[in-house]
Order: sequence, then structure tokens, then C-alpha cells
Amino acid sequence: MPCPCGSEHTLADCCGPFLADAAVPPTAETLMRSRYTAFTQGAVEYLRATWHASTRPAEITSDPAPTWMGLKILTTKAGGPDDSEGWVEFVARYKIGRRPLRLHERSRFLREDGAWRYVDGVLDPLR
Repeated sequence: MPCPCGSEHTLADCCGPFLADAAVPPTAETLMRSRYTAFTQGAVEYLRATWHASTRPAEITSDPAPTWMGLKILTTKAGGPDDSEGWVEFVARYKIGRRPLRLHERSRFLREDGAWRYVDGVLDPLR
């Protein structure tokens, strides 16, 4: 099964180990891709675990309405293995019913206790 994150790898060789808590994403972009995959799989516990404590919602629920169609990474800034902060701009395509939609966000990530965490994002950022 191809990984939903859009890499050219299988789920087992890409985001699967992160969702199974068998590995830790080494970069902010890798975390972003694994979180997208978690949304496609309804893996709310993974989403909660990878959300920074300062902005994590009290409750996260899986919305069965969206059908996720693809992820495109537009830009990354910092967020490498030696950084403490990083940004990933992406477009996630999905549909609800027959209506195609897109989520364009510039997400901010912080490294916390050696692991990347999603902090927040700006929707439809200006370039």
C-alpha cells in the first residue's frame, strides 16, 4: 500500500513506523507527512501525541467526512535534525461528498524532548 503522504514509499516503509510508535520523525517535514497520514487513517492518538503541549486541544476526534486525496509540500524552512524550530507549507487536498476542497497551511513545529511537535499554523499564507 503506498503511503498517503505522497512519498514514493509504502506505508510500512514510510509513515507506518511513526504511527506505530516504532520510530520518531527526524524532521519537521517528516512529522508533517506522518500527521497527514494519521488524518487519513483516523489515528487520533498519534495526532494528540505529536501536538505541542502548549497548543494541544483537550480533545481530538476523527472526522469521517473528509476523503483525503493528496498532500503536496510547497516549502520547508529549518526543521532539520539539528534544528529546534521549523516550518512546513503544504496543500492537502480532500473532498467532502463530491465537493473538492483544499487546506493550505504554513505549519510551525518545535522540537520538544528530542521529538518534533506540531505547534500551530497559518491558513492560506501569503507568499
